[in-house]
Amino acid sequence: MADDAQHEHEFEAAGDSGASATYPLQCSALRKGGFVVMKGRPCKVIDMSTSKTGKHGHAKVNYTGTDIFNGRKYEDMSPSTHNVDVPNVARAEYLLIDIVDDFLSLMEDSGDMKEDVKVPEGELGDKLREEFAEGKEILVTILKAMGIEAAISHKEAPKGGQ
Repeated sequence: MADDAQHEHEFEAAGDSGASATYPLQCSALRKGGFVVMKGRPCKVIDMSTSKTGKHGHAKVNYTGTDIFNGRKYEDMSPSTHNVDVPNVARAEYLLIDIVDDFLSLMEDSGDMKEDVKVPEGELGDKLREEFAEGKEILVTILKAMGIEAAISHKEAPKGGQ
């Protein structure tokens, strides 16, 4: 048996958990409403079309997506048989406890605190601050993908416990 040292490789993990930030998917399996990495950003597919097989034998998939965090629009094209990266996207709701120095102080269902998400910019952030100042109990929806976390929406918490 050959020396095993030549087969040992070190792989750098993306993120801080064992889960990968993305996974491969054949381009032809992409669907409108699904997620895909475009220009290094997690995007939601908003439109796609497939062209006929060309003289080189590959049908091409044209797809358009919007960045799930900043709304920027991207377009890309890939042979239908090639793989594209799909981001692992997690969505969770937290109870807003406080707003401190432009950061949300959020409580998970388990009672653990999460204090590393910034108040969203623009109208969403303004409305969130306003409703919190009025004393409303607010649930904030946090989207997490590729090491990025952001508040994407909020709503008033249901009365009388959950």
